[in-house]
Amino acid sequence: MLFRKLPGVSASGMGLRLSQKFVFLLFLSGLVTLCFGALFFLPDSIRLKRIFLSKTDSPAVTAVSENGHNEHHKKGVREREQPRGMTPARGDAVTRLRAVSRRPSVTYEARTAGGKAQEERSQGRTEHGRARDAAGAAKESASSGRGQHGGAFDYGKFKKCLLKPPLGTDQGDAQTRERRDKVKEMMKFAWDNYRRYAWGKNELQPLTRNGHTGSMFGGLRGASIVDSLDTLYIMGLNEEYEEAKEWVETVLDMSTNGEASLFEVNIRYVGGLLSAYYLTGEEVFKRKVLELGDKLLPAFNTPTGIPRGVINLGSGTSWSWGWASAGSSILAEFGTLHLEFVHLSELTGNPVFTEKVMNIRKLLNKIEKPHGLYPNFLSPATGNWVQHHVSVGGLGDSFYEYLIKSYLMSDKQDEEAKKMYYSALEAIESNLVQKSPGGLTYLAEWRGGILDHKMGHLACFSGGMVAIGADDGQPEKRQHYLDLAAEITHTCHESYKRSATKLGPEAFRFDGGTEATATRLSDRYYILRPEVVESYMYMWRMTHDPKYRQWGWEAVEALEQHCRVESGFSGIRDVYATTPSHDNMQQSFFLAETLKYLYLLFSDDDLLSLDDWVFNTEAHPLPIIRQNCSPERGGAPGIEATGP
Repeated sequence: MLFRKLPGVSASGMGLRLSQKFVFLLFLSGLVTLCFGALFFLPDSIRLKRIFLSKTDSPAVTAVSENGHNEHHKKGVREREQPRGMTPARGDAVTRLRAVSRRPSVTYEARTAGGKAQEERSQGRTEHGRARDAAGAAKESASSGRGQHGGAFDYGKFKKCLLKPPLGTDQGDAQTRERRDKVKEMMKFAWDNYRRYAWGKNELQPLTRNGHTGSMFGGLRGASIVDSLDTLYIMGLNEEYEEAKEWVETVLDMSTNGEASLFEVNIRYVGGLLSAYYLTGEEVFKRKVLELGDKLLPAFNTPTGIPRGVINLGSGTSWSWGWASAGSSILAEFGTLHLEFVHLSELTGNPVFTEKVMNIRKLLNKIEKPHGLYPNFLSPATGNWVQHHVSVGGLGDSFYEYLIKSYLMSDKQDEEAKKMYYSALEAIESNLVQKSPGGLTYLAEWRGGILDHKMGHLACFSGGMVAIGADDGQPEKRQHYLDLAAEITHTCHESYKRSATKLGPEAFRFDGGTEATATRLSDRYYILRPEVVESYMYMWRMTHDPKYRQWGWEAVEALEQHCRVESGFSGIRDVYATTPSHDNMQQSFFLAETLKYLYLLFSDDDLLSLDDWVFNTEAHPLPIIRQNCSPERGGAPGIEATGP
């Protein structure tokens, strides 16, 4: 009746009704526009967005893409406890992890569901803006070579300030030099076959003589090349180093649009390029690493600042691993960024990278820790622990490693890292360190108060970690820590000694009457892992006990006998089989870590001296950052600090 023309109504009355029509239609169209726009602008409308947006634009938060990773992760958390490798039957390496650390507490304030959602939406928008600004600043600093502090990094001064030449001196007895040369020959053999059959791919498949790309690097290629740069350089494989450098300069492309593991890209690519720059001064490595560092910043765009584990390097969207509990982030992943990100700030003068990792530490210091322990899963949305599973092996390992190394890399100025490390170590000793009936010291896993008497190969790095922390911070406990480090390293050696191949399994147990032996078929494989020989190297440098060099040589002989094939090196499926079956994968970390640690074990202590360098969890050397470096006046050598 409202819009029907009635007899006797004047023209002015009709005009009024037409205007009412117009107002109503205007209101209706505005309402439709508002509702439709909400699909795109409200942060909680992900499912609706997927109706209208393509897959590459969809901001997936907790799902893993339908690629190789999904197949690995959906099998559950237990198998993910050997992240950095792969199951014996598979060629696609799964994320590798490492970590340790704990400390006091304060729980997050309770919020109502509505208030919490609103706060997260608001904070998400704010963080997105900050990330945008930070990315712009980082990009500008990368292109100009200068950061917010205005000063370009002085590489010449850095080199003059080192206490010892990075490549050291070549002295040592004939047997040790012969063993070192053998490791160098192994590296050249592995590299030559990668060069011949898999050049530009991420890893070599030596049995089928082809390359393996995988899915955890988000479209980045050449993982074995970047991982090998510093190993080739320190071994004096100059021709091989030059061809690797040329590939990085002319082929390595950061403009990818794939789904990458933040952790793996950081430790392999960022760590590899940083160490190559510090060792050689080649500007190409600096340019590439700053470009890549910029692409990782959006992963921190979460309500808490805890980064998610997977990032699209092209779009900047990030999400959690599909297999991680309740969309959580993983301790070893977000806890293994500190060394590299601090050095990104050093090179650019831009504090944004350091601020990101310091925010992680700030949150970890605030939240309550059960028995002083750090569980492996944390929600990036709430900042609360998701499960009470604690491990110094996979999922946790390198978090602890980076605490003590952050303290050492700061020239022992980072008191917070020192305090967190020793508090964590105390909690580990009180709750996880166990002694078997046979007298072997091992690190059990903790599941909400129940101990699982299993130790993973990944946890065997901890012998070296405890050793390098023995001299600092708590001198009255120096011998105690050296003894603990020696006992852990001895246990890991026993896991090698008790197998038919003299190589250690992925995990070994201390229950049911067995000790340092894998009791499950699924734990019997060896994928060229470095953790045991890593501890040998550190224990040699800390004690100079010749048994560590002898144990390292036994590992070399086992690798030669059981893992060397016609066209490279391959992992094996069962370390207890007298005729092992190979898994057809030459992991990039074999070149970056296993062979490097063996080479260092048979070298003088001044080759990458621990007085000047710390190694990231992929064995890439990063220099100690010293304040007040004054080489002209003979002052304390090092790198001039840019931060407070």
